[in-house]
Amino acid sequence: MSRPKLPSWLPIDPYILALAATVALAALLPARGVAADFAGGASTGAVALLFFLYGARLSTREALEGLGHWRLHLTVLAFTFAVFPLFGLAARGLVPHILTPELHNGLLFLCLVPSTIQSSIALTSIARGNVPASICAGSFSSLAGIVLTPLLAALLIGGAAGGLDAGSLLDIVLQLLVPFLAGQLLRRWIGGLLTRHRTILGLVDRGSILLVVYTAFSRGVVAGVWDEVSPGRLAALLGVEGVLLAAVLALTWYGPKRLGFGRADRVAIQFAGSTKSLAAGLPMASVLFGAEASLAVLPLMLFHQMQLMVAAVIARRRSRDPLPDGPVTPAGPAPAAGTLAGTGRHSG
Repeated sequence: MSRPKLPSWLPIDPYILALAATVALAALLPARGVAADFAGGASTGAVALLFFLYGARLSTREALEGLGHWRLHLTVLAFTFAVFPLFGLAARGLVPHILTPELHNGLLFLCLVPSTIQSSIALTSIARGNVPASICAGSFSSLAGIVLTPLLAALLIGGAAGGLDAGSLLDIVLQLLVPFLAGQLLRRWIGGLLTRHRTILGLVDRGSILLVVYTAFSRGVVAGVWDEVSPGRLAALLGVEGVLLAAVLALTWYGPKRLGFGRADRVAIQFAGSTKSLAAGLPMASVLFGAEASLAVLPLMLFHQMQLMVAAVIARRRSRDPLPDGPVTPAGPAPAAGTLAGTGRHSG
């Protein structure tokens, strides 16, 4: 099987540029009045569609077959939903001198989001790690995140995420869980169709997320929430996220070694346990935060690009590691942040 490669000639993922352009459009021409109502309804439908497609594409059989490597999967889940949130809670000490309360809520939210699937698989393959384990670990993380991310957000962020009241629970169930389960139930009949039209579905994915971002940032502009964010605060946020990423990358590499995992498993754990899914986090934030979603997703958008750029360098270096079964084959171009070559799919 050929190793997935990500294009090396772009320093920034084109999809990240599209997200930035969408944010700029929302700043210049935010949806107001009837247009805002229409955009809000369309965004709600887009979120439901996204999770329906997630459910329809996720192979339950493959996920269940991967349960045999339960120690690895539990380790990835522990990093994703325990270690990351602990770092996010510790960052509360940076409020208000370094981070505003709103930016900290966004930072904590990114710590609660499930890991990526596509990009962690590609990076694991480039670094010659355990790709099947990476596929299962990403799938389990996404499944767990549909339930754990909203519940942890309600528990740890509280009122800023809408609280854990009957209305927010109903929104979560109707917009996230019900469409996902419907996709799983219908996968038997539509799974082949989705596979054959993967490129078109990738466009639907990306377009839906751009609509969610435009709606969220329009609400923020109209509400005036961006008046509270200065360039200095943004620079501080980038610095904090850099420290967070470095700490998690170190823990996901050296921690599994202490637990007795081999090199291939450690590679899978590092890339599945240190990355956060933009594709899953953005629609979740739109449901959980409402008008505050624009600030809530900003840390996730910045971290997503940072994690892929740094992970690309690490994957390239890991590909040169000596292996027990013979000499190292020179790796292809280092991956850039973004899309899987030949699929047109966003990295998640």
